[in-house]
Amino acid sequence: MPAFPAPDGTLLAYHVSGGGPPLVCLPGGPMQDCGYLGGLGGLAAHRRLILLDPRGTGRSATPEDPSSYRCDRLVDDVEALRVHLGLDRIDLLAHSAGTNLAVRYTERHPERVGRLALITPSVAAVGVEVTGALRRDTALLRKDEPWFPEAFAALEELMAGRMPEGGPRAVAPFFYGRWDETARAHRKAEEGRKNNEAAAVFAAEGAFAPDTTRAALARHAAPVLVLAGEFDLNSPPGAMAAVADLFPHARYVVQPGAGHFPWLDDADGFAAVVAEFLA
Repeated sequence: MPAFPAPDGTLLAYHVSGGGPPLVCLPGGPMQDCGYLGGLGGLAAHRRLILLDPRGTGRSATPEDPSSYRCDRLVDDVEALRVHLGLDRIDLLAHSAGTNLAVRYTERHPERVGRLALITPSVAAVGVEVTGALRRDTALLRKDEPWFPEAFAALEELMAGRMPEGGPRAVAPFFYGRWDETARAHRKAEEGRKNNEAAAVFAAEGAFAPDTTRAALARHAAPVLVLAGEFDLNSPPGAMAAVADLFPHARYVVQPGAGHFPWLDDADGFAAVVAEFLA
């Protein structure tokens, strides 16, 4: 397993698959190892994927200083990976919570970012609001699904600040375009991948400075892809359009029938869109 030292000496691991120009990939969670990304729907046929295990996850070491899990501090890990790879600039793909790190890296090192692909992004670092009404409307798109009544009742409990019976798992079907065996297996495989201690620190005070980040992104000259899933309850398309509007040169795509993990719902379609953007 290839690895490199972070500036504080923590040894960080990454996984390599595919061929072609390198594409650095940051997983979400937050603070979840990269295994759930798999081959990103066959994207490895187009690019050499460099999938990072964030510190304290997967094969990466646990740091001595737990405060180093904070998102803004993780920027140094991405820069250390770029240096380790010997690349003047990196094309960067990030998913979900990992997009917070990607935009903070872009803010601090704009000259080091080639193309930037934000897949069903989080909005924490950029201060875009996702309203409860928007989440509810997105959920209602699934009202004809057999699992909808139970999952929707659980969602309303969560939105009211109460933990539903079955916990957060009760709303899992909303995060997939199809709640089939593949989706169930993916959801089960995610268990144990996340470092909960690290996740609690990731968004701690000081992690984000939305006004500063937004100002930097408004000056970012390189191409950006913002890809949303039509049915994604976590990152609903209405809010994702606002994320794309933060960049002067963004392409905004809504993948039909997709949830929060669009490479699972239409692997060929996902890989084609992302590969075309990166070409």
